[in-house]
Amino acid sequence: MKKVMGIFAHPDDEALGPAGTLATFAKDNDVYLICVTSGEAAGKTKEEKLLIGEIRRNELLRSAKILGIKDVFFLGYEDGELKNNIYHQLADDIAKKIEEIRPEILLTFDLKGVSGHIDHITVSFVTTFVFKKYSFIKKLMYYVTTKAKSDRMQDYFIHFPKGYERQEVDEVISVENVWETKVKAMHCHVSQMKDVESVLKGAKDSPKEEYFLIDEKL
Repeated sequence: MKKVMGIFAHPDDEALGPAGTLATFAKDNDVYLICVTSGEAAGKTKEEKLLIGEIRRNELLRSAKILGIKDVFFLGYEDGELKNNIYHQLADDIAKKIEEIRPEILLTFDLKGVSGHIDHITVSFVTTFVFKKYSFIKKLMYYVTTKAKSDRMQDYFIHFPKGYERQEVDEVISVENVWETKVKAMHCHVSQMKDVESVLKGAKDSPKEEYFLIDEKL
């Protein structure tokens, strides 16, 4: 049995991202999640942000339970504010959890943040830094999206990075056997249902697979 840790920026990143892989790992391994923010950026006042953050944390906890995740750690950083002036503090906070759990495998976004979201990119950079720091972490799995999906998403942000062709990735994981589990986890994120429905619509005629670039230590 191995220990696996997913490190993501927001509640729903796990479900809309590599939920199938997390669920597959959780069948035979201890899987943990770090969520850096509470996803509260939609709130216009402090009170709204607190309420939205609580809602989204609870959504993630429900999703994690469905996926078989052993524990979730919230770091409490502000959604939308993962800037370079907090890189070192964020790295220290993630490192503390890494030292506590001692996972052999990490999962996070690719270095383009999948969607180009600055919070995603920051988490990817910092996770990469922490991965290189500890010899007991043997494998870093960067979740990526397909070119077909990125082509559909060009108007989502100012810039949605180009995805990958299947032959360009390092590892393909079939999630067909856990697809319904992934869908249930996605539906836990009721506050993000517009994104959930968009992802499910795009996945309707796509292979039930998840794609990764791999950094692995010998």
